[in-house]
Amino acid sequence: MKNPHIGSTLEEFLAEQGMLADALAAVAKRKVAHQLADLMKKEKLTKDALAKRMKTSRAALDRLLDPDNSSVTLATLGKAACALGRTLRVELMEDYRR
Repeated sequence: MKNPHIGSTLEEFLAEQGMLADALAAVAKRKVAHQLADLMKKEKLTKDALAKRMKTSRAALDRLLDPDNSSVTLATLGKAACALGRTLRVELMEDYRR
């Protein structure tokens, strides 16, 4: 017997409300910010040192490291990746729900 108390999933709800794309983008930004912070810690890099390597301002780096700030460009992400000896990879993936 089907449980009458089970409704849509969170993803279905967000999609119905037109908020899924923003939610997924926010999750991706948080993940990238945490990856960068972890790499900085691993390499014992200060924010000032990384900003210098990136040839950018400390304020721009702070925006990049802020998991709640979505105003980040691919160029800035690329600079950060390069400064940390990494490669930035961006891809469009098939929707796993289909």
